[in-house]
Amino acid sequence: MPAIITSKFRRNNAQQFEESFGEASPNIYYLGIGKPTSFGTKNRADGRTDNIGTDSAPVTPADSVQDEYDTFDDLLAAKRIQSSDVSFAAPRINWTTNTTYDIYRHDYGNRITGTTNVQAANSGATNLYDSNFYVLTSSFNVYKCLDNNNNSASTSEPTGTGQNPITTADSYIWKYMFTMSASAQANFLSTDFMGVSSNSTISNNATDGDLNVIKIKAPGTGGSNGTFTGIPVRGDGTGGTCSVTISSGSVTAVSATGTPTGYSFAYVRVADINAAGGGALTGAELDVIIEPKGGHGFDPFEELGAFFVILNTSFEGAETANSGDFTTANDFRRVALIRDPKASGSAATTSTLRATKAVRLNSGAGTFTSDEKITQTNTGAVGKVVQYDSANRILFYTQTRYNDEGVDANGNQTAFSGTNLITGATSSATGTPTGNTETVNNVSLVGGYSSSELDADSGDVMYIENRAPVTRSVDQTENVKLIIEF
Repeated sequence: MPAIITSKFRRNNAQQFEESFGEASPNIYYLGIGKPTSFGTKNRADGRTDNIGTDSAPVTPADSVQDEYDTFDDLLAAKRIQSSDVSFAAPRINWTTNTTYDIYRHDYGNRITGTTNVQAANSGATNLYDSNFYVLTSSFNVYKCLDNNNNSASTSEPTGTGQNPITTADSYIWKYMFTMSASAQANFLSTDFMGVSSNSTISNNATDGDLNVIKIKAPGTGGSNGTFTGIPVRGDGTGGTCSVTISSGSVTAVSATGTPTGYSFAYVRVADINAAGGGALTGAELDVIIEPKGGHGFDPFEELGAFFVILNTSFEGAETANSGDFTTANDFRRVALIRDPKASGSAATTSTLRATKAVRLNSGAGTFTSDEKITQTNTGAVGKVVQYDSANRILFYTQTRYNDEGVDANGNQTAFSGTNLITGATSSATGTPTGNTETVNNVSLVGGYSSSELDADSGDVMYIENRAPVTRSVDQTENVKLIIEF
């Protein structure tokens, strides 16, 4: 039984996701960075190995329970995504001279009248949202292509922000949709995608069931030459008329006229052309292009196929404005989107969260180095150094499921505890935990230790990206634009 899930379903899913950021009781989303250690072949305590790629070719994450746990094991920090960091998006199509753009049609994918072939765009697309029927110009205006001068190349960049369709010197017809603001350009414009917004002037003045374009499918023969006006457009709407030009007995031009409204289907009859003076025209076929619900510009999100959502987040150095939770002493190789994580057993809400563990050492401690293995006497605890804050003598570390990174030779993962000596395997640095309960440089310590501010394995990991290492710096900002397709 033939069936299809329409693009409306995709839009609905995108809307539900976008709305979840700003509802009265919203979901809370964090974008986290992690994996300070290199990819490669990892040794397990049972004598086997795991091949997780290399730094230049990381392994593709799996949609598995294991990868969700692993994401938390070496997570460094996470930053909350605010509702203002979210935008609907559509693929970016730049206007470029000498490019032939597709036109908007309401019937791509439907069978062409009189045939079993389906209607396709000039590009070959048989779905509107797979075609290149809109453009982003150098002025960051977005226009929809209503007519492309019989599949000719576009050589005149559209300009103007008026309500009426714009005809350029190359005989293209464009409909202005909206302009990307400076902030939208900074936050929601990437190489391949652009944020979509609306222009109230355009949407408020759109006409539901309007008609602007009528295409010639077959020009016919035998007509009387001339331009004939006031020809009625039939269908379920009202007020639609057109003018038809006949030359050498065939239709050469058609223009929509009148004040059409309410059309969801429409057609122009040859009999009406002849009645208006077209003579004995036969065989002409004209396609009246039906506009989207509400008219062009009424709902740019629906009209441009904005079933993508952009999440824009910037990691600014150590995030000193947010408790300095982000290390700048190490790199990261993983980005993860986490929904509704917890902090100390309750819903996380703060701007940033540190995901590493920490211990404060007594004065006289040595200088530990990033990425070295650390061990503790008596407990047998094993960890991996993320950063050593020598000024405050705070050692930040992670513990994973691999040898030399979090488990001992027997495969056990033990928490660092007490005032037992901690030793660095590479630096040979040593230090003993203070055992004090205090807050130092925004790190709350109990008995000398601080657990991750983000509760391990809490919430849902919705996205994982493994990537080449990104080196961090105190004067550097990493901007991450996560584009999600629905």
